[in-house]
Amino acid sequence: MKCPFCDELEDKVVDSRMAREGGVIRRRRECLACKRRYTSYERIEESLPIVVKKDGRREPFDRLKIVSGLKKACEKRPISTATIEAVADRIEKRIQEMGETEVSSRTVGEEVVRELHQLDQVAYVRFASVYREFKDIDQFMDELKILARERQEK
Repeated sequence: MKCPFCDELEDKVVDSRMAREGGVIRRRRECLACKRRYTSYERIEESLPIVVKKDGRREPFDRLKIVSGLKKACEKRPISTATIEAVADRIEKRIQEMGETEVSSRTVGEEVVRELHQLDQVAYVRFASVYREFKDIDQFMDELKILARERQEK
């Protein structure tokens, strides 16, 4: 691996640890030329599907878009960044396990909606109102009524 400080290719690994529940290996390396240390991360290369948008455009699956959407929905809610990352990990894993080369943006959105429904009702309504493109207050109220009924049934 190339040293980020001096571009030398020779290094030695001084420490290796698992991260993200075994999904990533974190390695501390020491450059043999300049003696500086740096960290690298190693993970399995995953083949994620192409996302087909509503208008027919195709783009690579982007986990960061999911994280961004979750953060917006969870803004000012008592939800940690670690929880948001875990939700994004679960969604990415389910999409990958589908084994498809292409997946619709609707499928990805429904996975996010399902996770938020279980995580936080306010974040769920925020995301759903944008994702499902509520046209008026009646659609918004219908969704709130469904949530209220579910809450009473518990």
